Amino acid sequence: MNNIPNRQVICEVLMQYAQRDPDIVVLCSDSRGSASLSDFAKAFPKQFVEMGIAEQSLVSTAAGLARCGKKAFAASPACFLSTRSMEQAKVDVAYSNTNVKLIGISGGISYGALGMTHHSAQDIAALASIPGMRVYLPSDRHQTKKLIEALLQDEKPAYIRVGRNAVEDVYEENLAFYLNEAVMAAPGGEDVAIIACGEMVAPAVYAAKELKEQGISASVLDMYCVKPIDKEAVLKVAGSAKAVITAEEHSIFGGLGSMVSQIVSAECPKRTINLALPDEPVITGKSREVFDHYGLNAAGIIKTAREILGL
Repeated sequence: MNNIPNRQVICEVLMQYAQRDPDIVVLCSDSRGSASLSDFAKAFPKQFVEMGIAEQSLVSTAAGLARCGKKAFAASPACFLSTRSMEQAKVDVAYSNTNVKLIGISGGISYGALGMTHHSAQDIAALASIPGMRVYLPSDRHQTKKLIEALLQDEKPAYIRVGRNAVEDVYEENLAFYLNEAVMAAPGGEDVAIIACGEMVAPAVYAAKELKEQGISASVLDMYCVKPIDKEAVLKVAGSAKAVITAEEHSIFGGLGSMVSQIVSAECPKRTINLALPDEPVITGKSREVFDHYGLNAAGIIKTAREILGL
């Protein structure tokens, strides 16, 4: 059982590369503990900036540092980073095309017990709507490592959302990784194609295994690159299946499900069901309790697959 959260992996990768690259800088909004970046701050004090609770200044300062040739990583709770600093993300980062990587920590319903004020169920829709802003939701620690390593090699804006808790491993440590290409996490799919992102990938893989035992062929496409979405991969799995299910830790509006539905309906019409958070204030509780309440788990995916196939 994995006990290393994705946020910790981000810190480890940044520390590894910062040893030989002084241009890597990390900024936090009084969130170094929540972001697991305390070790980075201690090891590289001249490459770390504590902005305090000032998300707008966090993003603008990161953009300014990027303009000076720095590789800026700005970390803050996703619920605040995607709302309070929306204008700065739009203008200072995306429109200005600065080398800033926005890290939304404790994304989705990670802060379940704190309620709607601390949920980030709109961040995919908000950030993906900005021209020039890429959006990534890695599914496990190994993919997170590969993603951050890849993003360190380019100079384009990006938003990376990770959860607070450790998640089950989906891949092996030496997985093949290609930036902006979706990953086939579970082959198959003659009956149903499951397209998931972030923390929903692991339960989707488990659901596919259970469905196989029930005589139902289900594939799982890990769309960690929500934007730019891998359209070719979507069409490939949707084209070979009878129906499509999307699963995401996000509002039913404007997220992965909406993007997949647009592609499928336009180019290979299939019945598509989007599993996501409803358009209402999400219940308060531990993350797992919230997931289970809304059927965002393996059981919910299995139930939806059987229903969509008329079984």
